[in-house]
Amino acid sequence: MSDMHDRELAGAFDGQAPKFEKAPVQSDPAALERLTREAGFPSGSRLLDAGCGPGLVAEAFLRAGCRVVGADLSAVMIEKARARCAYAGEAATFIQASIHSAEVAELGPFDGAYSRYVLHHVLDPRAFLARQVELVRPGGRIILCDHLASPDPAAARRHQELEVARDRTHTRNLSGGELVDLFAGAGLEDVRYCEEPFELDFDEWFDRGTPGESKASVREVMLAGVDARGFRVAPGQSPSIRIECVRAIVSGRRA
Repeated sequence: MSDMHDRELAGAFDGQAPKFEKAPVQSDPAALERLTREAGFPSGSRLLDAGCGPGLVAEAFLRAGCRVVGADLSAVMIEKARARCAYAGEAATFIQASIHSAEVAELGPFDGAYSRYVLHHVLDPRAFLARQVELVRPGGRIILCDHLASPDPAAARRHQELEVARDRTHTRNLSGGELVDLFAGAGLEDVRYCEEPFELDFDEWFDRGTPGESKASVREVMLAGVDARGFRVAPGQSPSIRIECVRAIVSGRRA
């Protein structure tokens, strides 16, 4: 099941790559700056980028003085990351591989690790985080950024249904409490949590996905009203739709 999911992810993001790197939610300079600031990695740190995509986050950490090893399942994403970060020379390395691979392990250990908008695509969040803990030196920090699900189960299920309708590779968003519990359960210390609102445009969001349902059917559901914390349709938006979301940055230190 994991191998099949990885192949589906790789194919989906090969196709999404051109739109993905231009998406406002991915490329927003202020959000990237906040992520690097909250991470607080010292200059010179050697970091694992778990699910590096087209290198947008890697570039932000490179400019902050860090060195980056990025791993991603998508060949097209890796090509884009290498092109974007070529200026950094040997400070940036990108490989098409799962973080669970021996190839990534051979490049460790790392001073820290991070991921952004990756967790909601993995089948086993605990294994995803545990692998990063394994690859980081004692005292190193793990940083994760992802958009949130509502703590209300019914609202979270409705959000989940819409996410999967828009992107077949979506697994599940976690609530803020679940993210903190994930980090605590991995044995990480000094767990820190912060969150911020952001917005999505429905058309831009849907058009860069890998839909399992028609855009018209998903739009109809959205216009009928969705009011989940982390995924709320702003009123008065027809025919355009603005989605009000919440993302969290969570970090913890390996003992």
